[in-house]
Amino acid sequence: MTLPHAILPLLVAPLVLALPLPCPGGHSPPGVVVDHSLPSTRRFIGSPSLAILTNGTYLASHDFFGPGTTHDQTVLFESRDQGAHWSPLSSVDGQFWSSLFVHRGLLYLLGPNRQNGHVVIRRSLDGGRTWTVPRDEETGVLRSDGSFHTAPTPVLSHAGRLWRAMEDTLGPGGWGTSFRSFMMSAPEDADLLRASSWTSSNPVARDPSWLEGKFGGWLEGNAVAAPDGAMLAVLRVDYRTPFEKAALLHIDPTGRVATFNPATDFVEFPGGCKKFTLRRDPAGPAYWALANHVPEDQRGYSADRTRNTLALLRSVDLRHWEVRALLLQHPDRFRHGFHYVDWLFEGQDIVALARTAFDDGEGGAPNQHDANYLTFHRFRNFRALSLPTSLPQR
Repeated sequence: MTLPHAILPLLVAPLVLALPLPCPGGHSPPGVVVDHSLPSTRRFIGSPSLAILTNGTYLASHDFFGPGTTHDQTVLFESRDQGAHWSPLSSVDGQFWSSLFVHRGLLYLLGPNRQNGHVVIRRSLDGGRTWTVPRDEETGVLRSDGSFHTAPTPVLSHAGRLWRAMEDTLGPGGWGTSFRSFMMSAPEDADLLRASSWTSSNPVARDPSWLEGKFGGWLEGNAVAAPDGAMLAVLRVDYRTPFEKAALLHIDPTGRVATFNPATDFVEFPGGCKKFTLRRDPAGPAYWALANHVPEDQRGYSADRTRNTLALLRSVDLRHWEVRALLLQHPDRFRHGFHYVDWLFEGQDIVALARTAFDDGEGGAPNQHDANYLTFHRFRNFRALSLPTSLPQR
């Protein structure tokens, strides 16, 4: 492929990385280890994102958070054997909480340039080895008019546009209470590096009176088309009871107007208090999600920090969800977690990346939140799974 002249001066060379550390001390979490960060580094693994290139190569990305980081670096890995083995690919400074996605054969990386930073997008023409550098509104700086929060959630192609949910942090208070949810979108045939290609809806702020005063905020929305074709952002809800919820934010067809009705648009969603990813089934009418459901025997601890069970959820209308199977589980909920999972359909299977807190030769993750592994998983023939399935599949 010939490189567009405008992109040539913006490419950055990939950083040569050491191979991922082997699991020390004989410890091995479920799945295939993509990366491991020793807890002593105080660099914890966050924001998994997964993409499959048109040539079949798998790409995985994650960032680092914690006191040993600057909260502005994303690293990438590739697999040429469908996830069985992974090797380091590149490192991108100035990218955080970001989604990988492929559009019209090209690879993109979209998210803030740092924790609570500006929204930027990068493009790669060589499978993620080198990336354009966002310098201004013509080369990938999409929003520089505030501070923004997100996680690697889906970039959806629907009705001639690309859609990506986001939050700003311009509301009152701190984490959660300051988040205002909105949707970004662009025409499918637009130059995605140009800020003028993108439209943002109005931001919708939290009302502290919702959910009987127990509503802490919303975040990390999933762009999804409803059964009638309308656009929604399905949001994680900070509601810390055993009966977790998601929120349905409605987006008009232009992408400019977001609305929410608290009387009808909160729905029961197992695991909705933690980040989840949901997608519409290309083979049928169902929607599927991977989320940190809390089984009854694991209740009694904070719902937002109970992340030791990964469940497969199904819905046909986005309002009524059932737990179909328990995919990964560890009995300890304090220092083990399989969370922030990003995933894709691949035929009859789901392929997924997890931010995994697990044992290692240094004593393991300090808690379920501060993950020390990035792990890859394949859940075979997922549509046929049903409870009481509880199998850690590799």
